Amino acid sequence: MTEILLLSTPGCASCVIAKKMLERLAKEMPLHITEINVMNRPDLLGKYGFGSMPGIIIDGKLAFSGAPGEPELRERLIKEESTEH
Repeated sequence: MTEILLLSTPGCASCVIAKKMLERLAKEMPLHITEINVMNRPDLLGKYGFGSMPGIIIDGKLAFSGAPGEPELRERLIKEESTEH
């Protein structure tokens, strides 16, 4: 199962869009999604080094800084899933 961290902030419209995309994709492939408000965890900003919200971490690595398009996100998740096997 692919582990996803969705790093967001309150009131972030792009974060809401990314979360909805991830929830749709979780119906197609095995994803474990955890959303974290970085206002409560500012250490994650430094750890992953991203500048735009949301930060999308896939299996411990920064995959996107800012909301990707759904086709791009799907392609990246399929690639990650295929390397797990």
